[in-house]
Amino acid sequence: MPKQKVNYDSQVKLFKVLMHPARLAILEVLRNGEACVCHIEAALGYRQAYLSQQLMVLREAGLVEDQREGWNIYYRVRKPDVFNVIDAAHQALGETKRLSLPAVIPSCSCPHCTGDKTNTTVAVARPA
Repeated sequence: MPKQKVNYDSQVKLFKVLMHPARLAILEVLRNGEACVCHIEAALGYRQAYLSQQLMVLREAGLVEDQREGWNIYYRVRKPDVFNVIDAAHQALGETKRLSLPAVIPSCSCPHCTGDKTNTTVAVARPA
């Protein structure tokens, strides 16, 4: 009896994208809604250039999308089902703690955190 060949390419691509700690952390920040790079930078402590590289990988994988509003570029999760995969990994490993970030970060200068709505719209969660 011949073996059936199953194509796992799309799953492999998803797991490759998710196997980077910075990308997982970025997704956790975006779990609460869209955010600009400066907000993600303040939340995680990574340099802007490094975050931009990781966001590009997430964007190319189709997991996040961006939108320019004034001077800021906001990122949001395009496929929220990715959180089911991340949550399943936490559950499989017996982990109960997730990254918990405040909605407003004092060291962040984005309009969302400063309340400055004159230059751009405040970042809010939008349906995908």
